[in-house]
Amino acid sequence: MRLKRTNLILGLCLITWASVLYFAFLTHLSSNKSETNGNVDRQIMILEQGISEQFKSNNDMIHDARRFLERKKSQEASSHTKQFQDVKLPILVFACNRVSVSKCLDRLIQYRPDPDKFPIIVSQDCNHQETTDTIKRYGSQVSLIQQPDQSDIQVPPKEKKFKGYFKIARHYGWALNQMFFNFNFSTVIIVEGLDFMKKKIDKNSTRAFVDDLEVAPDFFEYFLGTYPILMRDQSLWCISAWNDNGKEGLVDQERPDLLYRTDFFPGLGWMLTKALWLELYTKWPRAYWDDWIRDPLQRKGRACEKRDSCGHQTLCPVMAASGMFFEKHLKYIKLNEKFVPFTKMNLSYLVKDVYDKDFIRDVYQSVIVSYQELKDGKIAHEGPVRIVYRTKDEYKLITKKLGLMDDFKSGVPRTAYRGIVTFHYNGRTVHLAPNLNWKGYDLTWS
Repeated sequence: MRLKRTNLILGLCLITWASVLYFAFLTHLSSNKSETNGNVDRQIMILEQGISEQFKSNNDMIHDARRFLERKKSQEASSHTKQFQDVKLPILVFACNRVSVSKCLDRLIQYRPDPDKFPIIVSQDCNHQETTDTIKRYGSQVSLIQQPDQSDIQVPPKEKKFKGYFKIARHYGWALNQMFFNFNFSTVIIVEGLDFMKKKIDKNSTRAFVDDLEVAPDFFEYFLGTYPILMRDQSLWCISAWNDNGKEGLVDQERPDLLYRTDFFPGLGWMLTKALWLELYTKWPRAYWDDWIRDPLQRKGRACEKRDSCGHQTLCPVMAASGMFFEKHLKYIKLNEKFVPFTKMNLSYLVKDVYDKDFIRDVYQSVIVSYQELKDGKIAHEGPVRIVYRTKDEYKLITKKLGLMDDFKSGVPRTAYRGIVTFHYNGRTVHLAPNLNWKGYDLTWS
């Protein structure tokens, strides 16, 4: 945009100069038709003097225009910097009975650029003394709060084996109340765990693998850079650092800066505002909070913003757990190791009105291919491609073949936006998409 303005100003200067030169020439030529040849040299000298003066005037105009653009650029850069100066983004880390929470805290402290801007608060459940001692060893580098309610929770008989989910929901609700109402923060970044992964939980424990997480070098940069978008766009209700389809081989390894909108609440590492918590806390569920938050009654058509994948993300699990889900998916997700200067980037393209127009156009202008053509690499077109799905079974079949997660929550496929799941395959962008006349998510697809 600045280059276009500069070119426009230079163009106007040249047009002005050419016009002056042309009319000056005509004027002198016309007024001296009857002059003798001896006056020609004099007229040429006058004309040259006029041209010289015009050149000087044009140079002054160009110089002034450049100074104006430089001042404007400096003002914009200063304004861009100021929008981050007074931002305070606390990190809320959930812990229970695992001393390995130190892995997460070590990385957070290592990469944290400013302790005042990014205070770290650990909320511990379980009253596990070894974990408490581990956290306290960090001294003033972190703050520790402990969930006081350690009473047993009454659950329906059929859900006894899932009692841990009830304790987790209780812990999350209490901790977020502390952050927003006790500490009075306006925004919080949650470092949570894979609690939805548990298949078997000891009845006396809320162990949920919440502390085996590492953060990437640009963890703080990512959330700080995307903070203004969250504040600006009311159609966004969270910023997430997680992508369920973030396996190596399904991400663009050359583009760690890629960001997308998604209708699927990712969780794990995410940022929310006090305004959202004021909306949710009075009806916070007794259990299964992550599925509850994905319900249309809570989401209300709002989206989250996420990175391309954990290969280019700020959070990635390092789990000591086993299980089919981990073996099929999470063990292949790679932690991002590249620093992306998000605070210096223009992320306004993520605002809904802009994003929707460009995203839908790009998706539905892409060439339609089959899964087999994609797998075999038999595609002459060099750009993005699209695979169309029409039914739930067709979607699940394609995702299983591609290694994508195939489940739905409240009818929304994991990572989808407007029904479209975008990923990368053999260096090519691929959109797994419904027809253009898509009518919305079907709640029966769950």
